[in-house]
Amino acid sequence: MKVVLLTDVKGKGKKGAVVNVSDGYATNFLFPKKLAAPADAKMLSEMKSKEEARLHQIETEKAAAREIAEKLESVLVVVKAQAGADGKTYGSVTSKEVAEQLLAQHGIEVDKRKITMEPIKAFGTYTPEVKLYTDIVGKIHVIVTEK
Repeated sequence: MKVVLLTDVKGKGKKGAVVNVSDGYATNFLFPKKLAAPADAKMLSEMKSKEEARLHQIETEKAAAREIAEKLESVLVVVKAQAGADGKTYGSVTSKEVAEQLLAQHGIEVDKRKITMEPIKAFGTYTPEVKLYTDIVGKIHVIVTEK
């Protein structure tokens, strides 16, 4: 009997897989525990539509990430830091501060954990990377100046 797995079943397959199991296993174990459903035309079309919706969502997320990456290329973020001795900052500029200034100055919201940079401890110009999606990376131009 062909069934569609509704959850991961050890030894049979992952959620959404169409597998062939014995009639007794399906009727006595899988169906009562709601681990699987019969693989009829209705269930297969439902699974297909769910997969299409998931792919559409991924595509829209990628498009939004590409759009943000393009915006970031033309953005210049100015971070003002307290001056210390020898032209160095008092403390350091972190990705949290860069994300806050990016939102305040340009209205672009980026999670601080997506900005890959070492803490900045000197004045100057930096270009940290922002991982927006699995294969989409943008760059921010950051200038650290004295208050």
